[in-house]
Amino acid sequence: MLLVAPAVVLMLVFLVFPVLNSVYYVFVDFDGLDTTPPWVGLGNLTELAQDRQMWAAAWHNLIWIVLGTVGPLVIGLGLALLLWGVRRGSTFYRVVFFLPYVLPQVAVGVVWGWIYAPTRGWLNRGLEAVGLDGLTRGWLGDPGTALYAVLGTAIWTATGFVFVIILSALRNVDNEQVEAAMLDGAGYLQRLRHVVLPQILPVFLMVTALTLIGGFAVFDIVFVMTGGGPANATEVLGTYAYSNAFELSRISYGTTLALVVTALAVPVAVWLDRLQRRVSIEERGA
Repeated sequence: MLLVAPAVVLMLVFLVFPVLNSVYYVFVDFDGLDTTPPWVGLGNLTELAQDRQMWAAAWHNLIWIVLGTVGPLVIGLGLALLLWGVRRGSTFYRVVFFLPYVLPQVAVGVVWGWIYAPTRGWLNRGLEAVGLDGLTRGWLGDPGTALYAVLGTAIWTATGFVFVIILSALRNVDNEQVEAAMLDGAGYLQRLRHVVLPQILPVFLMVTALTLIGGFAVFDIVFVMTGGGPANATEVLGTYAYSNAFELSRISYGTTLALVVTALAVPVAVWLDRLQRRVSIEERGA
């Protein structure tokens, strides 16, 4: 008990108490100054259910969760398979692809903001150089492309993490099974589906869980690049909660929005964790 007491105290102070305090703010109308905020009961939840901007932000989060999860997983898996058998220079490739993931999100957002700039941005200049002038635009200023432009930056950042983890898992694949399947006449896709992927499935599920949860909690890259604009085209639940809590001094409503993000993310995380454990147990049993 003495050994675990410090960890329990830290968890109570920095996790349990803030969560309980947040639940309290859901039922009052706190503006950040009033020491005795009025009790509103379910008023914040009722407003949230009727808030069209909140539903628009939730839809953007859903787009982010789907594309922001599938994109890094597909690209990262593809790169890992391409470099699976590469020994010479493999460390260089891992460092190059992993570097965007460890860079500060603020720096990533600023640099990609320069790339997307309408007049001097590298992306528009590259399109002009190959004769695709009709595709040039203000990527972050156009409501039709802003969300996907920021999402492209996030996918570029997360792909390196997926690549490194899956490549490490591929190094532990039983090559004898792969060679046996090859001798039996199995094609590349058949070997990948029936031999390789089942062996790396626990790791793949772990990476999926981490990437998926990031889609629920996305904030920093959107805040740096667009702040939720233009015309709320990139507004997600995180930025909408921030703007309500700290820009409009609606602490209670912003807290309610933040708890919604938590309520959505936790069940998904628990389900993926249980699925990963079950797959790991089945693999060890096999």
